[in-house]
Amino acid sequence: MASMYCVKCRAKKEDPNAVAVKMKNGKPALKGKCPTCGTSMFKIGAK
Repeated sequence: MASMYCVKCRAKKEDPNAVAVKMKNGKPALKGKCPTCGTSMFKIGAK
């Protein structure tokens, strides 16, 4: 589970379906969706 910040809800949310991605500059990140509102969430530097 990954804890990410939802900008729309203005709160930290847990996303069990977060996917590890690699950004253009090569750094790792997590990408997921908010379980409440469905907005995409992003966390930079997560493995």
